[in-house]
Amino acid sequence: MLTQRKKQNIIKEHQLHEKDTGSPEVQIAITTKRIDELATHLKSHPKDKHSRRGLLGMVNRRRKLLKYFSEKSPLNYKKLIKKLGLKK
Repeated sequence: MLTQRKKQNIIKEHQLHEKDTGSPEVQIAITTKRIDELATHLKSHPKDKHSRRGLLGMVNRRRKLLKYFSEKSPLNYKKLIKKLGLKK
């Protein structure tokens, strides 16, 4: 589960300015962390179909955010992909 403290640390690491919480970088980073935690949950609970559906929704949301960000800022997109350890 993504606690408030973990979420704040992710925001501080990826924010563009002091009050930034909604930039694509921050949204992608938070979604990636949630995906990682849910994937870990599903490894130990393989029959949890409701969580699997939620995971697919999160992956789809991240994919759309990444597409938008790659069109908006290709250079920063490559840096973010490398920082988060994603494929592309």
